[in-house]
Amino acid sequence: MKYSNFLKLFFLIPGIIGMTSCKKALDINKNPNAIPDSNSPVAQLLTSAQVNLGFEGGSDLFRYTTEIMQQMSGAASQPNQTWEYYRYKILGSDLNNLWGSIHAATLNDLELIIRQSTGSPYYTGLAKILKAYEYALVVDVWGDVPYTEAQQLSEITQPHYDDDATIYPKLIALLGEAVTDLNAASSVLTPGNNSVIYPGNFSTVKTNWIKLANTLRLRLLLHYSKKDPAFCVSQMTALINSPGVQFMSSNADNFQLNFFNVPAQRNAISAFEVSRPNYLFADANMTGMMNAKNDPRRAYYFTDFPAGSGVYVGVSATNPPPAPNNNYSRIHSFLRGTLITPGTGTNSGVYSGAAPQRMLSYAEYCFIRAEAALMGAPGDPQSFFTNGITASMMEAGVGATAIATYLSLYGTLAGTNAQMLQQIIEEKYIALFGVAVEPWNDWRRTGYPNLAIPANAVTTAVPRSLFYPQSEIDLNLNCPGQKTPDLQTRVFWDN
Repeated sequence: MKYSNFLKLFFLIPGIIGMTSCKKALDINKNPNAIPDSNSPVAQLLTSAQVNLGFEGGSDLFRYTTEIMQQMSGAASQPNQTWEYYRYKILGSDLNNLWGSIHAATLNDLELIIRQSTGSPYYTGLAKILKAYEYALVVDVWGDVPYTEAQQLSEITQPHYDDDATIYPKLIALLGEAVTDLNAASSVLTPGNNSVIYPGNFSTVKTNWIKLANTLRLRLLLHYSKKDPAFCVSQMTALINSPGVQFMSSNADNFQLNFFNVPAQRNAISAFEVSRPNYLFADANMTGMMNAKNDPRRAYYFTDFPAGSGVYVGVSATNPPPAPNNNYSRIHSFLRGTLITPGTGTNSGVYSGAAPQRMLSYAEYCFIRAEAALMGAPGDPQSFFTNGITASMMEAGVGATAIATYLSLYGTLAGTNAQMLQQIIEEKYIALFGVAVEPWNDWRRTGYPNLAIPANAVTTAVPRSLFYPQSEIDLNLNCPGQKTPDLQTRVFWDN
């Protein structure tokens, strides 16, 4: 089956298009922890799981974390839902659809692939990488979650919760298993264009998957930097020095789901902008950082306001407009695809919706290595810092002259280790625009960038994790109960 046909088939599955969050809950009679019996071919399961990953990263998970991190703001849309998210009013019932998509769809599909792919290590390898990626997000968002007893087919419908500190080592080990699987001499079944991430001849793209697995291991190990920096450095050093190890080496290695200018095949971020055109605007924290450096990525990230002015305006967290207001910059082509019909400034233009959903990029890898090297792991922090900025600029479409000018002004690490860390994280924050969760992870680890508590926030501090879904509390008697109302319950690596 052709790549486009797989997309048409799976993008039309109602269960995977949870983009608008209009529905507050899944059907309460359905248990999201149970895997239904499935005879689906592993080829289709792989496509389904990958498409779900892409939609999850561009829908609720993107909106929660991009607003918490003040890259985008819902403050000018009050009293709409994004305004509530922006002031940290993210309820357990808001999280039902996301949890259900992750567990009842994505992770279930991946577990079925692993169970049904005996003799096909190329399939199990891909499934293990995607499972590790997805589960890391789950831990980073919620902390303690079901793992050991999760995805146990019909055997366990109310899984116990694992200590989140015990899950991460298993995910890192799973990624190692995946690399071993992918290096197998043969496989009964081999992915092809049904893999909508890194599609194509598997003998060619297999290296992309191996690079992803190793780069993802570095991401997870870096999360230990606050809790156990010595462990973080020693483990990253061991991985970096492993004979023959491969990591991402260019933007061609970016882990992303591509979309197309075809109905039902446009990305979730752009689809939300079409259906909710005045719900999200640029945040002054993001535009302020970029304006201060005359950052050329602004012209790709945001629309200017007024239209044609070359001025980029974000909503202030501490001084938002008293009523709905459209006089701000909006999401632009980097996250929405090619601009087809320009907007007027106070309304959104028409876009192709063909921008990819980015999940882990070469630019992020460079910033991971820069921070790790600053801590004492192998490598030169400056070289990786420069490469990270360059990769991000190139990915956005910035020209060589503008990149060189920016690097000449802002591309040199200087000062104390703390000051250089701030430089690295703030550039990473800008580079990871559109990537769900990871900028929030960086803030929880390092405290950078500085965030202001929004006016009318329902808590007095930035959230450290999110509530458990109400559906999980209602359906799973082994759920530990709801977290404290201030959202200050920390995941293990944030302590």
